[in-house]
Amino acid sequence: MDNETKPVPGAPVEEPRGGNTPLKRVIGPRLLLFFVVGDILGTTVYSLTGQVAGRVGGALWVPFLVAFAVAFLTAFSYLELVGKYPRAAGAALYVHKAFGVHFLTFMVAFAVMCSGITSASSAAQGFSGDYLKAIVGPDVPSWIVAIGFLLLLAGINLRGVSESVRVNAVLTTIEVAGLLIVILFGAIALFGGPMSGDVDPDPGRLLEFNPDNGPFLAVTSATALAFFAMVGFEDSVNMAEETKDPVRTFPRVVLLGLCITAAIYLLIAVITSSLVPTGLLADSDGPLLLVVQAAAPWFPPVLFSLIAMFALTNTALINMLMASRLLYGMANERIIPRAFGRVLALRRTPWVSILFTSAIAVILVSSVSIAELGGTTSLLLLMVFAVVNVAVLVLRKDKVAHPHFTAPTWVPVLGVLTCVFFALPITGRPLQEYVIAGALLAVGVLFWLLNHLLHRGTDFDPAALRK
Repeated sequence: MDNETKPVPGAPVEEPRGGNTPLKRVIGPRLLLFFVVGDILGTTVYSLTGQVAGRVGGALWVPFLVAFAVAFLTAFSYLELVGKYPRAAGAALYVHKAFGVHFLTFMVAFAVMCSGITSASSAAQGFSGDYLKAIVGPDVPSWIVAIGFLLLLAGINLRGVSESVRVNAVLTTIEVAGLLIVILFGAIALFGGPMSGDVDPDPGRLLEFNPDNGPFLAVTSATALAFFAMVGFEDSVNMAEETKDPVRTFPRVVLLGLCITAAIYLLIAVITSSLVPTGLLADSDGPLLLVVQAAAPWFPPVLFSLIAMFALTNTALINMLMASRLLYGMANERIIPRAFGRVLALRRTPWVSILFTSAIAVILVSSVSIAELGGTTSLLLLMVFAVVNVAVLVLRKDKVAHPHFTAPTWVPVLGVLTCVFFALPITGRPLQEYVIAGALLAVGVLFWLLNHLLHRGTDFDPAALRK
């Protein structure tokens, strides 16, 4: 999941406890739209498209379309909540407002943090894979590069938030440029334009499903992974306090942003499947490089590989930033060991949280495949989204004085059902993803128990746990 420049909740700065100082509302519709689009575009399209094709077959566009539909339903719930409570918030705060159960609130926040680590780990795998090999050759030790990559990100985050978000803004621009290259050259090749080389497009593959699974299981198992592509829109709620007229602005901007990003993903899915055989896609963690090589063989593969690696760096950087700051916020609220709240004296960055989240990421990239990491990210967020969809229904009893967007009741109901369905094993989701997610969440339960035994209390401010 990629993020654009944003305020980082829980960052170790000197502010009044409880957020009593209001934020300046400077974000208009255009800037918010850029934020939403940049936040969603990310690792899946650059590195996991081939894995999705391996599950579904040539009909690569179908799981992306289904994933968009599921994300669209949950987006309506977030829009109702941000309109009702127009402040910087997040899933943990909404869940706490609805249920008031501190353990559930904490586990939702911890699941979001874990999804950031698994997302960054999948980006690290993609960074050290086929794109890197196109630059330095096939003998590169991928796992060593992936670990070094994560350590570099830790160094950037240790240096400070401002440095991290500045790098992120540059990387987002490069990332979008790479996708436009794929769409432009791919479209030219599909229609037999100049500079398209000898590629022979096969649009017939767009209706082919993996014969090993059958159409239904092929689509459901692929969607369980492709859903990773559509997450990110939920981050926009953290911009509510800095957005002009958020009650009116958020619904149309977020929905428009979802439609734009879904269109980009669908275009790339159609182009990719039409130009590159499914078998080649399934064996690659650099699928868009294959598309560019087929559509425009004259385009330097090294240059596109560099663009892709910058894009993957964007995903990993902002997710590791989010995970460490969220962990810091938990320590600051004393619901995990307080050591995680320690900061560097000069840089004012949470060094223990950064090192801890980086260590988990290193373990994951050393032992788990990129598809399993992407699928685990999807699984964790589907569980969070299911709870948020229930929360919006529970909070209907909480009336507010101002008018706000209200989703039709059937939308969050269907959102709950679809999120739960795609989190179940019957979709063809590999068992390993449940093992990884369970192990990560077990760490959260252990932290909770330690806090309860040592401090005899679990009271905290849920607003401090937002993403």
